[in-house]
Amino acid sequence: MSTVNTVLPLAGRVAVVTGASSGLGEAAAELLAQRGAKVAVLARRADRLAALTGRIEANGGTALAVPVDVTDAEAVQSAAARIEAGFGTVDLLFNNAGVMLPSKIADVRADLWNQQVDLNIGGLLNTVAAFVPQLRKAAADKGVADLVNTSSIGAQNLFPTFEVYCGTKAFVTHYSRNLRIELGSQGVRVAVVEPGIVRTELQGHVTEPDATAWLDETFKTMEVLEPADVAEAVAHLAALPARVNIERLTIMPTTQAN
Repeated sequence: MSTVNTVLPLAGRVAVVTGASSGLGEAAAELLAQRGAKVAVLARRADRLAALTGRIEANGGTALAVPVDVTDAEAVQSAAARIEAGFGTVDLLFNNAGVMLPSKIADVRADLWNQQVDLNIGGLLNTVAAFVPQLRKAAADKGVADLVNTSSIGAQNLFPTFEVYCGTKAFVTHYSRNLRIELGSQGVRVAVVEPGIVRTELQGHVTEPDATAWLDETFKTMEVLEPADVAEAVAHLAALPARVNIERLTIMPTTQAN
């Protein structure tokens, strides 16, 4: 007889979501908690995290707000220890913090390049380093643990002025697939999610005029993805039988060509 809780399929799981103050992270945190997981939410904006955990708890879930900048390796290590002490060993990490700052190469916006590299790559590496020991432990104890990284369709396709952003996401995709080779044999499933255009606040950080015009036109003429669509995919990946690892998942708006 199956012992899967079909009402709360993630009951007993301890999840961490980075970039949880908005967009994909916020939606994923709410859904994972709704499906039964204890959820620790990480981001820099403490007020947003407090509001998020308040909503989760009001809906019967369990959540912990941990304000942290994932580019600070020591701070992420401290956050990992705090979460383990409060919730138990983490067995699900949705590594989602990121930023998108397109610019023309000729403008030499090294400040924007560095922000994207530091957060999209450096922050991801810091978080993996901090939580993989717990994921390994959880996999040994429970038979499975999950590490899900957020990449982008930009890892595969070409978008002028988004070169650095796309490069960082190509790293996330390739790193994830290589990391799976190391961790899969230890019971830790590694998946990378590559969404197409999603309605999040990332677009609000864009200052390059041509990129802004393209995004504005896209949102006017296309039914784009919503954060809840990607959150549903993350929850699905975590609820699969331990023997199943979908290593790479591309999620596109139906009418987005590439």
